[in-house]
Amino acid sequence: MEETQTYVTSSPRLFTWKDVGLHMGKGHPQQERWLVINRKVYDISQFHRQHPGGSRVISHYAGQDATDAFVAFHLDKALVRKYMTPLLIGELAPDQPRIEPHKNKLLVQDFQELRATIERMGLLKASGLFFFLYFLHILLLEAVSWIILWYFGVSPVPFFISAVLIATAMVQNGFLQHDLGHLSVFSKPKWNHLGSHFVMGFLQGGSASWWKHLHNQHHAKPNCFHKDPDLNMHPLLFALGKKLSVELGRKKKKYMPYNHQHKYYFITMPPFLIPVYVAFHTVFKAIQRKQCVDLAFSLSFVIRFILMYKPLLGVMGLLMFHELVRVLQSTWFTWVSQMNHIPMNIDYDKNMDWFTTQLQGTCNVHPSPFNDWFTGHLNFQIEHHLFPTMPRHNYWKVAPLVKSLCTKHGIEYQCKSLITAFADIVRSLKESGELWLDAYLHK
Repeated sequence: MEETQTYVTSSPRLFTWKDVGLHMGKGHPQQERWLVINRKVYDISQFHRQHPGGSRVISHYAGQDATDAFVAFHLDKALVRKYMTPLLIGELAPDQPRIEPHKNKLLVQDFQELRATIERMGLLKASGLFFFLYFLHILLLEAVSWIILWYFGVSPVPFFISAVLIATAMVQNGFLQHDLGHLSVFSKPKWNHLGSHFVMGFLQGGSASWWKHLHNQHHAKPNCFHKDPDLNMHPLLFALGKKLSVELGRKKKKYMPYNHQHKYYFITMPPFLIPVYVAFHTVFKAIQRKQCVDLAFSLSFVIRFILMYKPLLGVMGLLMFHELVRVLQSTWFTWVSQMNHIPMNIDYDKNMDWFTTQLQGTCNVHPSPFNDWFTGHLNFQIEHHLFPTMPRHNYWKVAPLVKSLCTKHGIEYQCKSLITAFADIVRSLKESGELWLDAYLHK
């Protein structure tokens, strides 16, 4: 605070990009973390622990320019800046470039102009009717699922059809929670947060806080090893990416026979991600962090599910029904969530500009009414990653502008069919597994 007062009452402290780059936290003697937003230098060494979006997501930008990430993640920037004032320790010296020297200045400027353009076009404003109808169709799926069991009984056919319908509702719930978690449904963040807890907890049985903590990091540094938590669980089961697979091989690490990972993927990740990993991890973290709100919402889901289906199915039938629903939900979700990232470039953080970082780690799937619904508009993964708070129904409007910017700067804009996207998951696993084996067998 003393440094802040000095800044306000006298000349600001001046820094170079090199000064900022030395304060990355890890490896620094005092574990200091600095970052830059619009040429202002902030010390987040203590604040990162209180950061509402999570400690790690803001720390991933320590020693770097976080301007575009800051703009992408925050709706009410004026309010956020009030909390940033005590963290301000100075600014970049006048002779320092506005953009980090190693980055493409023209690309960064063009992207920031694109961002300003979509704001003027109103593409960050949500359609209440779209999300109301979307929520209504989820409730309809749940209602029809219950009615089928109530009317036709628990013989195998209605049992399975009902499970498919409720699993579909669960997947679509997940997509809606994703919208709420990105603050893209309501204009006020608090309503998005409340809606996220309701949908993720009461309707899904999960933890909104757990999701936010991990997913924000994924968006900040997609496909960056040690920074994207979606990669952290993989080394025990899969060798991902060309570079990391070779590293595992050279280190003689063989947790699994990775050269066969494209085969065992089908019986590991898709059916068990949600019923095993997510189910355990969400409850464990909620208890560990004493997140009573998340636990209460999760408990409300369990009570709701029992009250709805136990009278129709009995105890054993209820357990079988629940697990079948979770396996179906997990299979659907896993294929959709992995198709945009696993086949893409996976590497350590190279501190590239926001636009390049997102384009290297994401790809799209051709739009169509079915693809849009089936993927929850995550077939527009590029646009979603560039503008995470944009309501999904506006992705198709901004896509041509993003493509144009890619063409101008010679950046590949990958868009493929849904089947090709799924096949590319298996293909990339096969390729990285072969790279691991070759490195493992040779010095």
